[in-house]
Amino acid sequence: MGEHITVDAACGRIGGWLALPQGKPRGGIVVIQEIFGVNAHIRGVAERFAALGFAALAPALFDPVEAGVELDYDATGIARGRELAGALGFERALECVYAAADALRARDVQHTAAIGYCWGGSVAFLANTRLGLPAVSYYGARSMPFIHEPLRAPMLFHFGQRDGSITAADIQATRVAQPQAQVCVWPADHGFNCDARAAYDADSAGKALEVTLAFLDRVCAP
Repeated sequence: MGEHITVDAACGRIGGWLALPQGKPRGGIVVIQEIFGVNAHIRGVAERFAALGFAALAPALFDPVEAGVELDYDATGIARGRELAGALGFERALECVYAAADALRARDVQHTAAIGYCWGGSVAFLANTRLGLPAVSYYGARSMPFIHEPLRAPMLFHFGQRDGSITAADIQATRVAQPQAQVCVWPADHGFNCDARAAYDADSAGKALEVTLAFLDRVCAP
């Protein structure tokens, strides 16, 4: 079972959910939230990665704006989450991601990757281009303004074929801009990995996880 911790970031002290495996970690993962905060679903994602052998830390990215945010997957939650993401901005979000990766390194986790979902998928992409972290982006719909930034580490993108927020042209533009990245497209909608959403697709989520774990084995290998 994980625990709440605090992390000192450049933008101030933030909270986070830390889940550790039994025994020596296979590697570290910074789990980057959706616009709904470090809610029960994101804590569950961290727990699942810990059960698979990784040290997982989900930093509470909204804490510099509003502490302890946990939103529901409804219209009110979407509106508030978008507002908070806009108020935070990508720069402070990356400061929080950097601090989380540093916190994992302080626990003697040698190789750390970032994995983000939705808005967090775009933060994960920027964690690669700007922080140099290997990264996995799940349906990061806000990446296109930055898609030509050069990668600094291995990169994996997951997209849903029926995702109305990410067009086929966006996916093709990603392939063209980042030819060295691995790009996977699944027969699913936006948010297909989240079992708290109506769009959850267990088959696509399971297959995407298999690809993600193979990616992590490569980037977190000693």
